Amino acid sequence: VCWSPDGNRLASGAGDMSARVWDAETGEQVRVLEGHTEYVTGVCWSPDGKRLASGSEDMSVRVWNAETGEQVRVLEGHT
Repeated sequence: VCWSPDGNRLASGAGDMSARVWDAETGEQVRVLEGHTEYVTGVCWSPDGKRLASGSEDMSVRVWNAETGEQVRVLEGHT
């Protein structure tokens, strides 16, 4: 779990192979980021809050546009 730089959102990784973005004040789910093929074990915001990285047991790190949920990049070979 990781706070966004502005403190307004939280990101979490899940056993259902997704990363999720939450509104920190209301607790409402804002976005589901899907693309991993195994558990998502870590998430981290970029310092400017524009991107979110998720790491998974599928040995990849995926970079997402935090506003749109679009996958920006896949880094493979992570062990």
